[in-house]
Amino acid sequence: MAETKIFAGPRVRRVRNGLMLTQTAMAEALGISPSYLNLIERNQRPLTVQLLLKLASVYKVDLDELQGETSGSAAQLREVFADPLLAGELPGDQELIEVAEAAPNAASGILKLYRAYREQSLRLKDLTGLLSQEGHGAALSETRLPIDEVRDLFETRPAYFAGLDAAAEAFHARLSPTDDLAAALKDWLRREQGLAVRPLPIHAMPNLRRRYDRHSMRLFLSERLSPDEQLREIAMEASALAFPDAFTETLDGMPLSSGEARRIARFELARYAAHALMMPYAAFHAAALRARYDLDLLKARFRVSFEQAAIRLTTLQRPDAQGIPFFLMEIDNAGHRLRRSGAQGFPQARFGGHCPKLAVHAAFTQPGQVLVDRVEIAGGATFLTIARTMEGPQAGFQERVRRTALLIGCDAAHAGETVYGEGALTLVLAGTACRLCERQGCLSRAEPPVTRPLGLDEMVTGLSAFDFQ
Repeated sequence: MAETKIFAGPRVRRVRNGLMLTQTAMAEALGISPSYLNLIERNQRPLTVQLLLKLASVYKVDLDELQGETSGSAAQLREVFADPLLAGELPGDQELIEVAEAAPNAASGILKLYRAYREQSLRLKDLTGLLSQEGHGAALSETRLPIDEVRDLFETRPAYFAGLDAAAEAFHARLSPTDDLAAALKDWLRREQGLAVRPLPIHAMPNLRRRYDRHSMRLFLSERLSPDEQLREIAMEASALAFPDAFTETLDGMPLSSGEARRIARFELARYAAHALMMPYAAFHAAALRARYDLDLLKARFRVSFEQAAIRLTTLQRPDAQGIPFFLMEIDNAGHRLRRSGAQGFPQARFGGHCPKLAVHAAFTQPGQVLVDRVEIAGGATFLTIARTMEGPQAGFQERVRRTALLIGCDAAHAGETVYGEGALTLVLAGTACRLCERQGCLSRAEPPVTRPLGLDEMVTGLSAFDFQ
């Protein structure tokens, strides 16, 4: 019968060091040579069943300790190295397994340090939000990734780029499309750029939405995309080719610190230009006024998605033709913030967007339904909010559907100008975020406020696990 071989050198070394033994002394007690023990500790020789039994009888070692797996520590380390700050540092999981095996105490120290870093990062964000609410600028320098820099820029500035809007509107007029913008753009790309647009099946392009092949001069689009998503991809490519100077001029006006941040910003601007081309400003603004900002009517009028029409509403800030200053946020079903923007910047201090009472979270329980609320934030600010789920690219048979939720809102003073302000609306008493909210007895509270001490009383239990004084 073949012996079971176990490579557990680092564990044997820890046992020996814990007993304050030299390799010579342990080898003598085990009946093997010091050189053989050295090879075992370096994982160049296995621990046989006989050696395991000898270790257990001589040193009273728990066999489970020697044969135990380190998958738990390795999995936790894998989570640490999945952080954007460390992503790409390791080519695979082997080094993580080796660290967990050879230096479990060091691995534990790394995990503790990472947890402390995450906690301090969250507390810093909470403090920054609290200071901004009180009107104090938080001039705190911190290491940020290029994506964070671009997100902050787009979230805090108005979501309107005059140069791109004007260029897109002029380009749309030159195309003179009738009812089929996609066909007009494909014709222009073929005629003016020698670029053919071709859809590809999922198996041929499983991980991409689109790919521009400069050698064959073809733009490939994934069949996962819906018609309106395919139109946006075509419009992004056409915009970049039709008016590149408008992109350069807009980018030059942005305070970006690196080339990578500039590339990310350029991609966001391409999405903006695509929406401006699909929904030209003057026509969309006029239609929005006539429809009283009814998103379902607007998406049907311009043959776009609910998401695309909602995003376009947040850009109506042309000085001579302004619309309601809407703001927008998108989350996934785990609550991760995917994007935020607004006609005047996202109202982080006044609205927040992190309250679990918001309909954007409830939307996942009612896919495809439009949920409208009147939200009153602690402090008195009141907003009209519209929330709905969005379906991602087409999933395959054994793939889960990618579903996110979109919230578009505005100050409640504008509710009467919209179709959504008609009739009685559900009043939601919310906060900017749990850690900054001081509403008592909130059934939805997920965290204690940083501004109050917890109210711990053995004789009284409140509605929330985080009741405070």
